[in-house]
Amino acid sequence: MWEARAVPGRGEELLAWVRRQELASEPLRREILRAPQDRVLVITWWDAPYDAELPELPEPGGELVTRTVHRWRFESVS
Repeated sequence: MWEARAVPGRGEELLAWVRRQELASEPLRREILRAPQDRVLVITWWDAPYDAELPELPEPGGELVTRTVHRWRFESVS
């Protein structure tokens, strides 16, 4: 899971930036969401062990976000 908060008023620009990003390999599924305060969230699903090396979305330019990107990894339990 990848989450970033855009500089106020630049949420649509961050959303467009995320949509243009390509990964070195394709996940099973990739979903892009947005939330108030110009936040953008990307969730990817992979057929891989929890500790596998997987491609990550990069950091957007510092002028586009208010802080560094947050990343979390989860595993399915059902």
